[in-house]
Amino acid sequence: MKLENGVDGTVVRTVNGLTARWGATARGGTAFSAAGVWPLLALLADGAAGPARQELAGALGVPAEQAGALARELLAALGSVSGLDTALGLWTQADLLLREEWLAALPPGTHGVFGEDLVTAQERLDRWAAERTGGLVERMPVTLNRQTRMVLAGALALHTTWRQPFTEQPLTPAAGPWQGRTLRGLHRRSVRPDRVGVAGTQDGFVTALTVPGDSGIDVHLVLGEERMTPGQVIAAGVAVVERALALTPGGALPYGEVGPGLRVEREQAHTPEPTSLDVRTVAYEVRADHDLLAQPELFGLRSATDARFGHFPGVSAHPLTVSEARQSAVTRFGALGFRAAAVTAVAEMYGSAPPRYRYETTVVRVAFDRPFAFLAVDRDSRLVLLSGWVTDPAPYPAPGYAGTPGVRHP
Repeated sequence: MKLENGVDGTVVRTVNGLTARWGATARGGTAFSAAGVWPLLALLADGAAGPARQELAGALGVPAEQAGALARELLAALGSVSGLDTALGLWTQADLLLREEWLAALPPGTHGVFGEDLVTAQERLDRWAAERTGGLVERMPVTLNRQTRMVLAGALALHTTWRQPFTEQPLTPAAGPWQGRTLRGLHRRSVRPDRVGVAGTQDGFVTALTVPGDSGIDVHLVLGEERMTPGQVIAAGVAVVERALALTPGGALPYGEVGPGLRVEREQAHTPEPTSLDVRTVAYEVRADHDLLAQPELFGLRSATDARFGHFPGVSAHPLTVSEARQSAVTRFGALGFRAAAVTAVAEMYGSAPPRYRYETTVVRVAFDRPFAFLAVDRDSRLVLLSGWVTDPAPYPAPGYAGTPGVRHP
């Protein structure tokens, strides 16, 4: 992502900061996109006044007077990321008049209207969400009602294919929450041991693995010590992505158990071989729905929901207040690649014989066989596009399984 005048660094840090704060509230398997929320909050801040404007600016981490311009720059930059599709949509009731200067700053073709037929209008919004995410998110996360005056929505869809695919095979963890389950395991071996590393945080050690995609997106898997919370592991992952937390790479680690799920060992070989990286993880699909108003301080929406006042005079002369703010997110990690999508919407109302070996080689082995964090990241800017926590990996299919009809397994 390339923005002018160094603004990209500010946006990346503030969006990634929101990712870490949102991750701190995770309590189970989840997926979420701060990058999908941030531009919408910034556009609202651009038209807000009073306490709502101050709270939104605090959540964004930038002054309200800069928020609109930064949101537009971010949306434009995201549109240039290989492997990422984004869209912005705005729908208003037919009789709601918007400020021309605020509306003119949105991308062309963004604005539509809805009338009295809310069923048809809802179908249109649901269709927009499905089309903009390749069917991963099937409907708009907010529902129109007679009080709804405006819906501002953003869609984000990621798709990347692994540069080196995994081999699918059963994985049965010997310990931990997944002990005894036969999971859809993924395995691969490469000569890039430095794609994994260990870092220490104030909360404990984490092991971080980069899985490169063939587009502009990489996926980082992060495993913490068993006593660490999802939020602590996600925050550590953000710091690793931003290079604010130094990793000791796999090729520089000593022999033995060197990090969560990570071991360096000697292995016999027929020929001289370089140090290799042996990765075992699991396929997963995570679906999550978030009510942003359940955590209004996190998103700067406490005052904006007070229906006694209008909070967005820069958007419309009519008094507007936030009635709903939700996000739906879906991620799929498989042998061949990664797919993910998020739609955010804000509604406003008013074995053979043992062979003989001659050589020894070093193998760095990492196993993600208990709950872990994932972060899908724009490789160039290091912006976290979507993150989450895996608690329920895919089971290994029964014999004769040929895949779910109509579903692409990445």
